[in-house]
Amino acid sequence: MKNRIVSGWSVKPAGRPVRPAGFALLALAGLLAVTPAQPALAAGAPPASERIDPATGPQWITSDQRAATRLIALLQSADFDGLDPKRFKTKALLKALRSASGGSLKSADRANLLLDRALVEYVAALRSTPSKDWAIVDRAAIPAAPSASALLAQAAAAPSLERWLDSMPFMHPDYAVLRRALAASTGGGDARAEAVLRVNLNRVRLLPAAGRYVLVNIAAQRLYMFDGRQQVDSMKVVVGQGRDDRKTPMMAGTLQHALLNPYWNVPPDLVGDDVGIYVKKYGLGYLKSRGYQVLSDWGKNASVVDPATVDWLAVMDGKVQIRVRQLPGPRNVLGKVKYTFPNPYGVYLHDTSQPQLLTHEVRLFSGGCIRLEDAARLGQWLFGRTLKATSDAPDIEVPLDKPVPIYVAYLTAVPDGTSITYFEDVYGWDAKQLTESGAGSDHVAAN
Repeated sequence: MKNRIVSGWSVKPAGRPVRPAGFALLALAGLLAVTPAQPALAAGAPPASERIDPATGPQWITSDQRAATRLIALLQSADFDGLDPKRFKTKALLKALRSASGGSLKSADRANLLLDRALVEYVAALRSTPSKDWAIVDRAAIPAAPSASALLAQAAAAPSLERWLDSMPFMHPDYAVLRRALAASTGGGDARAEAVLRVNLNRVRLLPAAGRYVLVNIAAQRLYMFDGRQQVDSMKVVVGQGRDDRKTPMMAGTLQHALLNPYWNVPPDLVGDDVGIYVKKYGLGYLKSRGYQVLSDWGKNASVVDPATVDWLAVMDGKVQIRVRQLPGPRNVLGKVKYTFPNPYGVYLHDTSQPQLLTHEVRLFSGGCIRLEDAARLGQWLFGRTLKATSDAPDIEVPLDKPVPIYVAYLTAVPDGTSITYFEDVYGWDAKQLTESGAGSDHVAAN
């Protein structure tokens, strides 16, 4: 397949996981919408009343005024960000800029102050607009907008204010690139490609501008480790199957612990499919060979139950729910370690006893949890040391000294240098949103 150029942007395939140009509208039957998120309000966003000191801000009024013009252009195109451009009063900014061109120091000071305020308001709005795609399971993971003083000081220190604006360092590194690609695509006749970029830009908005965090891209089936504004490592992962009850949800949380020698507590709704069918096929000996136990209840003091007393057909039919767990060991589905973050979906990252699943190009095999290509390497990065169990005891808890944010995202358009790589819409979430927006009938055409 040849690369396709869209308004100066190269949209390139990347093997099987990449959506080919000319992809058809995926079937919408049985789509599972992402659980509605809490509003992604930016904790610590600069209040409108925060006093701005013009002496510490950037110098907008220069001989060419290119930086000021660039900021106003950003504000005028704020609809790309899902914001109403009218809120930024760009006509008043243009008027102030023209007045400052006359050489009056008073006019220049006024224009500088108005532009400072506009920048602060714009960045706060980018960080405070709710994002419906995300389920926020820990509000501490929501990136805060910088304070007005910190933002303006950063702008003032930039060697080139215009290039600083172009890179949008107050947002995730991918944000500015996706935004430029969207601007280049707008009005080009490919409504679907434009809509896909809009959907992804909205998802990326929640990601941090910098810091130490983990990003899982469900669509790419990869995990990325970030430090500062740089991706420092990545690995393959296995994510949830395409069935509605097994999709990995999109959420923002905080990694807090590792558990060594973990039990696998089989989710009650998966016992029939993941255990019961094999009991029916191989008999009760299957449970012992794989280290499974049936327990009396879900409490801490539950006792082991004779599996011969269980109506396994009723379990498989969903008429009876039982608690089943798998003991630590070489056949344990979770492998040697799992990394946990509180969430209502029971999702976590974990090692695997089935490394062959990582060799597939499309890796949608789990019940919703995230299986890691190299769990030990992630542990080394998270903890700064090799994690090793000192006994055979199950569920040995190792807390992180400093919790690490984790973002489980669904990114189907990802910058790659000067191109955008499109990943297959494996869960159909893009198709659902595009149909709702009226863009679902247009296809990305191949050249």
